Amino acid sequence: MNNSQQLNRSLGLALVVVVVVGNIVGSGVYKKVAPMAAELHSPGWVLICWVLGGIISLFGALSNAEIASMMADTGGEYVYYQKIYNRFFAFIFGWSLFIVIQTASISALAYVFSQSLNSIVHLPPVLSSWEHFTIGKDFSPFENFNIKLTAIILILVLTWFNSKGIKIGARFSAAVLILVFAGILTIIIFGLSSSQSHISQVFDMKTTNNTPVTFTAVFASMLAAFWAYQGWATVGYIGGEVKDQYKNIPRGITIGVFIIIITYLLVNTAYLSLLPVDTLEQIHKSQNMVAAIEAVKVFWGQNGGLFISTLIAVTTLGCTHATILVSCRTYFAMAKQGMFFPFVGKLNKSQAPANSMWLQGIWACILVLSGTFDQLTDMIIFAVFIYYGATAMGVFILRRRMPDAPRPYKVWGYPVVPAIVVLFSAALFFNTIYAKPREARIGTILMLTGVPIYLVLSKRKKNQLNEQDV
Repeated sequence: MNNSQQLNRSLGLALVVVVVVGNIVGSGVYKKVAPMAAELHSPGWVLICWVLGGIISLFGALSNAEIASMMADTGGEYVYYQKIYNRFFAFIFGWSLFIVIQTASISALAYVFSQSLNSIVHLPPVLSSWEHFTIGKDFSPFENFNIKLTAIILILVLTWFNSKGIKIGARFSAAVLILVFAGILTIIIFGLSSSQSHISQVFDMKTTNNTPVTFTAVFASMLAAFWAYQGWATVGYIGGEVKDQYKNIPRGITIGVFIIIITYLLVNTAYLSLLPVDTLEQIHKSQNMVAAIEAVKVFWGQNGGLFISTLIAVTTLGCTHATILVSCRTYFAMAKQGMFFPFVGKLNKSQAPANSMWLQGIWACILVLSGTFDQLTDMIIFAVFIYYGATAMGVFILRRRMPDAPRPYKVWGYPVVPAIVVLFSAALFFNTIYAKPREARIGTILMLTGVPIYLVLSKRKKNQLNEQDV
């Protein structure tokens, strides 16, 4: 075992951008246009929600970047919240990452990888006689167990791979991203230039059922879009491994989010030009169909289905890998402060927080068994926007509390931009409670389990300090 328990600063700006983009581009770019169509019944409104989601995500990224430029270190918002708010709020954030936000992200991504792999090679049924076994009313752990088992295996394999060190992991992400963007660019070019493409229908604001688009429907639709944009803040978790982190982290976040917004608008324009909204609604109802696969089949037939299934598998493999790579760094930072399980604060001989990574992987495997893809992603977005709003509020707090502190980057559009993020986060929080009560309830319960954990760890840390004083 290497005696040094400090992380190495080995990532430059290019790899920071790779980590940002690699943590964002996952399943949402292929799947979420269908549930959005089912909520809004209008292609024009679907595209508007992609634009709004991109703008809010960019505003959140810009707000995050100002704070990162002041105090970037391993742990991301966990470190920021200790200075902006207090230890309790910072702990609940870190616990939320572990118990739902990042681990459920890993689970959802691995689940879609397995679905895509199944469409290519057809995974054999596993424990099909237990498929209808339920725990309470909400959980069916053995439903689609062949898919779930494959997802679990993927999580465990990638956890082992990432325990070999961050630079190896970041370079793997870069290689996967080249393949992913080549594939997405292929969809955009061939989709929009296809004779079956109808660009004019993309901007039609009429609904298929002639009903008005409601505030609730827009927010429910944006909940889906935000899953596709989710992940840009995770680069902050590896702040202790970034060169010149006070400049490279805010730059990397901003560049990465711009790349994603442009990519998503183009590829979703392609989907909407190829598939009418009523077709997308049927895709959503089917549960086992993917919008991107059906869109590519329009201009390439069954061979197109094989191409896009392979692309989705590669994309979700890369995003699962990137999420596993960065997420565990927050729990490592917490453990180093005595605010997480002590064994999590150890590095292995590759200078990787392997114990943190394996604990994260095991819980993610359990979450794979807990629900469907859309249930997991809605629960994640409900939880994460609490903290996006808290970070944006932190910009105001630090401007007042530390007006003369060095700020290598200042958020563009202050105070309007962070204020929009705060207000939008509050609106999305309450709308999710109304529109998705199951996901809001489970997400809240999981986050609140951190309260007794915090009390136990705080008491232990206080006792240790008292013993040292004696």
